[in-house]
Amino acid sequence: MSMQIKEEGAVRSGPLRTLITVWALAGGALIALVVMVNVLSVAGGALWRPFPGDFEITEMGVAVAASMFLPYCQLNHCNVTADIFTAGLPPRWVAALSALASLVALGFSLLLLTRMYVGMLDQKAYSYTTAILQLPHWMAYAVFLVSLLLLAIAAVMTFVANVRDARA
Repeated sequence: MSMQIKEEGAVRSGPLRTLITVWALAGGALIALVVMVNVLSVAGGALWRPFPGDFEITEMGVAVAASMFLPYCQLNHCNVTADIFTAGLPPRWVAALSALASLVALGFSLLLLTRMYVGMLDQKAYSYTTAILQLPHWMAYAVFLVSLLLLAIAAVMTFVANVRDARA
């Protein structure tokens, strides 16, 4: 496995890259907020009373934040890979396999995007909410949809960059 950002197939700049980076940073900020809620709940439980619905915020917040990291990981080739299989291949072959992986990511993101959209409509139609705080479930779905759309865009961007590298 590689833990460094690969330069081949990299999309180096542009407004979409900036948007995806800001989206991931917002996901990090959301995780920080979830941590703060949990700290307040634990401290409140020890000193006064716990924060009501902290587990609901944790469940939704962590799931939504994780989805917000997906486009950034795709754009920077930070997904888990098994480099042992491609270590001996020429760079053009590695780029071609990366292009194929980008197409798979695009397919999965579009499939999930359509299914999550249908799920969001159901959640909204039936007015599903969390038990304690009464937060509407569809709001989390809406953020997921943005993340999946950005993932699809990132997959197209990495596909184009990898095809360019495979032809070089």
